Amino acid sequence: MQHIQWGMIGCGNVTEKKSGAPAINKLANASLVAVMARKADKAEDYAKRHNVPKWYTDVDELINDPDVNAVYIATPPGVHLEYAAKVIKAGKPVYIEKPMARNFKECEEINRLGSEAGVPVFVAYYRRTLPYFLKLKELVDQKVIGDIRCVNITLHWQPYDDEVGENPQPRWRVFPEISGGGHFHDLASHQFDILEFLFGEITYAKGIARNQAHLYKADDVVVANYEFENGIVGNGSWCYTVNKEQRIDHGQFIGSKGKITFSFFSATKIKVETAEGIAEYDIPYPDHVQQPLLETIVKELRGEGKCPSTGNTGARANLIMDYITS
Repeated sequence: MQHIQWGMIGCGNVTEKKSGAPAINKLANASLVAVMARKADKAEDYAKRHNVPKWYTDVDELINDPDVNAVYIATPPGVHLEYAAKVIKAGKPVYIEKPMARNFKECEEINRLGSEAGVPVFVAYYRRTLPYFLKLKELVDQKVIGDIRCVNITLHWQPYDDEVGENPQPRWRVFPEISGGGHFHDLASHQFDILEFLFGEITYAKGIARNQAHLYKADDVVVANYEFENGIVGNGSWCYTVNKEQRIDHGQFIGSKGKITFSFFSATKIKVETAEGIAEYDIPYPDHVQQPLLETIVKELRGEGKCPSTGNTGARANLIMDYITS
């Protein structure tokens, strides 16, 4: 496969800057050649604004387009298994938005289908290729703070505007039948994936998930403990109904010689504290955050490298969240 001609299912916000045409069309040996949305005006508008040659309202037409040789599923998780199965049946590599599916069982089925058909499966856990998180990995691997003892996560956010008020209209992320859970599933999936990238597999996880504010059906507060195969232990607190003044996105690695403080989603500074003093690294995100990961996919499909985020690694975030929220 010399030139990767992508077809994209879904034209939502994630595809306007993070991925989609802005990222794909900047890659060497790749282009976005077709998009699909259920509403014709949405598909046509996206195609026109991003100079995509073809647009569809039927998912099967896009998948079976002979000009498309790889497919990006940029939809909510509720249809990931259905659409991935169609793409795999067509014999085309598939790149799936995160979380990979609604639960680990669905992820397993996608991976089974891909393995049996010999079709590559990739998942959009793009932090594995961002300079910010690669710097974290470098600091951990070089034992700048010694041996890692524990990991702490705190993610507390205020409700989205559409979840409160006189006529609330929550989005799909808080409908478990579509997303698999709530904001925890949407955001903690990123966190657990990058933690496994840094420290290896999490072999134990247990938690409490509750709906306290009753703004929607999904859980809005989660607490958890977890342990890595290498003995590192961790804890986390996620709440999505605090006031905006208490908003916090905080990650911390405690080591035998110091600590590292960082942010999973909002800040660009990494702070390292040891007996020798304090060091800070300010590493901004690229304009299109999925572009570095997409580049590794294109290289793998061309036989020039390997992508670090596959169906097998992507499924594990779902497994951990299932452990915590079951």
